[in-house]
Amino acid sequence: MDGKGDFCMNRSGPGGFALKRLLRRVLASPDFEEKLKGLGLPPEKIINPLLCFLYETDELIRWRAVRGVGITASALAEKDLESARVIMRRLIWSLNDESGGIGWGAPEAMGEIMAENGTLAGEYYRILISYIDEKGNPLENDELERGVIWGIGQLARKRPELFRKATHPILAQLKSANPVKRGLALRAMLFLHRGGLDLDQFTSFFEPLIEDKTEIRVFEDGVFIEYGIGRLATELLDRTAFS
Repeated sequence: MDGKGDFCMNRSGPGGFALKRLLRRVLASPDFEEKLKGLGLPPEKIINPLLCFLYETDELIRWRAVRGVGITASALAEKDLESARVIMRRLIWSLNDESGGIGWGAPEAMGEIMAENGTLAGEYYRILISYIDEKGNPLENDELERGVIWGIGQLARKRPELFRKATHPILAQLKSANPVKRGLALRAMLFLHRGGLDLDQFTSFFEPLIEDKTEIRVFEDGVFIEYGIGRLATELLDRTAFS
């Protein structure tokens, strides 16, 4: 991927390349989360190399780096909240036209960080939602917006209460011509319903998707899984009918 911006600048000092090799081995392991947490390295030392892996060509490594960034930035916030805010601002800047790059992986990382850390979620969740809101700051790039919706899904899974008044930008994606965006939006809505949000008033958005036979591949809990859009819509309707 191109447009790396400043994520891959070597800010880790001497031994930076060795650290990146170590982290790549960790991300390639099935138990990468436990190994990452067990490295015993301070989060400020490993966060920048992990950000660099958002541009990794290996898809599994890249997605696990998203998860790793979430874990590490949250740990950083526990030690030094302002340093974690700097990471969030870097991710936001990478999505700005003036950054000179393309913020591949930035929306996903933002969602994962906020799913892990409530303080950062409260401060930045509206910015993530704005990236798919026609009245906000839409990115107007399908690949980046897919990342936004995935990130919103992670946040919805952990912190559904943040979306009590912010469901409409997600619902609008159910009418997208892009099937991945439709599927990811349905997945986010399902997480919101599981989290206790009343979605009965939105069943008319779900009903047209029952016959959608599209399957989407989603990174979840360290691996890729398949979601059927029609099945997601049916589950949502079934849940709302009996809630």
